[in-house]
Amino acid sequence: MALHLSSSDWRQLLDWAESAGTHECCGLLRGEGDRVAAVQLSQNVAADPTRYFEIDPAALFSAGRDVRSGGIPVLGYFHSHPNGVAVPSATDVAQAAPDGRFWLIIAAGAITAWQPVVTGAQVNGFTPVALIVEG
Repeated sequence: MALHLSSSDWRQLLDWAESAGTHECCGLLRGEGDRVAAVQLSQNVAADPTRYFEIDPAALFSAGRDVRSGGIPVLGYFHSHPNGVAVPSATDVAQAAPDGRFWLIIAAGAITAWQPVVTGAQVNGFTPVALIVEG
């Protein structure tokens, strides 16, 4: 399994993570199948954005409305790890939705891709996914 991302979206994600500084940036991946068509930055509404991320529910609702009216589906999520560790944390596993969507983690100038390992309605971890940057 691989996830395809344009070089301009790759650069945009790195820029958002750098601009967020010690806070985690976060948002949505829009696309279909294994191709990201667009990245969408959201406000991080977590109580402590230096350690956690929570995508603004308004952004999630807006994306859902857009999809229902024919817009690009939500393919996954992204967030940064200002601590420089580009792997899912225990908190990521605990808070992940069991929806099977892709996750991108941005850390230390790199982006890694993941998919949750779901058993029933529980996320038990993440498996790495090859990230192919195109263009």
